[in-house]
Amino acid sequence: MADAAPPPATSIWKERDYLLFWSCRFTSALGVSIESVAIGWQIYALARRSMDVEHSAFLVGMVGLAAFTPLFLLALPAGEAADRYNRKTILRVTYLSETVVAAGLAVLSHLHLVSTDLLLAAAFVFGASRAFMQPAQNALAPNLVPRELLPRSIAWNALAGQSGRIFGPALGGVLVGVSPTFAYGTAASLYMLAALATFAIVRNAPPVIHTASRIALIKEGLVYVWENRIVFGAISLDLFAVLLGGATALLPVFARDVLNVGASGFGILRTGPALGAATMSLILSSRPIRHRAGLTMFAGVAVYGVATLVFGLSKSLWLSVAALAVLGGADMLSVFVRQTLVQLITPDPMRGRVAAVSGLFVGASNELGEFESGVVARFLGPIGAAIFGGVGALIVTGLWAKLFPALRKVDRLA
Repeated sequence: MADAAPPPATSIWKERDYLLFWSCRFTSALGVSIESVAIGWQIYALARRSMDVEHSAFLVGMVGLAAFTPLFLLALPAGEAADRYNRKTILRVTYLSETVVAAGLAVLSHLHLVSTDLLLAAAFVFGASRAFMQPAQNALAPNLVPRELLPRSIAWNALAGQSGRIFGPALGGVLVGVSPTFAYGTAASLYMLAALATFAIVRNAPPVIHTASRIALIKEGLVYVWENRIVFGAISLDLFAVLLGGATALLPVFARDVLNVGASGFGILRTGPALGAATMSLILSSRPIRHRAGLTMFAGVAVYGVATLVFGLSKSLWLSVAALAVLGGADMLSVFVRQTLVQLITPDPMRGRVAAVSGLFVGASNELGEFESGVVARFLGPIGAAIFGGVGALIVTGLWAKLFPALRKVDRLA
């Protein structure tokens, strides 16, 4: 029997609450990108006043560790909170927290009171906010669209985030080139817009009344992820592949001391992964994956590793941007399959906890990956760190394909 035709691509835009939610994702992602550009560039510039390239690159990597530490500590309680409390309220609090942090950095930058320690502290607070934001966001989204539109909504959710990351780095590079104050102030304004949009969303998943203790509920979520080999294989693949292949955390180093393209070139480099991811999101939103989803995910991770190698060896700005675009598109492909599988398989009363575990793995791959890249760059240099990461991602792809045959054999996202 032939597969049923997917819903029209435009049907998702008839859902008012989803449109508001999408705008939250876009504006907050734009703010995150601008703020990340400003913190990365500012901390590297401060470090280079007294340190060599390798030590300064290590300090840039410490930003990732500072952001990951609260995510690691708070992710599981945050997931339990997303299943117990109003998810829209949690989002409002996190967006407003990010507003305060960005506004504070804008004021302190204007007064020339910013230090590397202060920037690391801001990254720590930012990580704490993200720990609560991610499970609430991922648990709320499936309740805003009919189930048949869920795969398409995931693609559009990703497009919202990646669109913010396309415009954010370029805009952030321009703003930080003028003054970090403008970059942080713009990010604060965008976070505030995201917070305001949540007040207009009507639909919501009512909190489930749980009689078990918080520890028992957290344990239940962990057991579910561990015992479901498809879910565990998918999120752990992302963890280890991006953890090893996270050389993009060293973009400030490549921009300033490898490619010699300055702040504006740094913004262009930061745009590369998001441009590729956004292109892939558009393709997936109009042409969803129909078959061989598991193999498609593994192929995406393998291409991610190869693109990381090309980026590390490149001496040309535009070849580097092209490699980063391919890297971003391949990563988006694997992320789309993973998120769709997890959302479809997980019961709604557990979505917050499972999303928290997934978010913890993603946070480890991103923030801890930045730290890993900084440490490797300390010993091998930035180019050596990128090569190490690309080879590592390819090894993980082959190993996980052997360890998780059920994931490799997943056919349809339904």
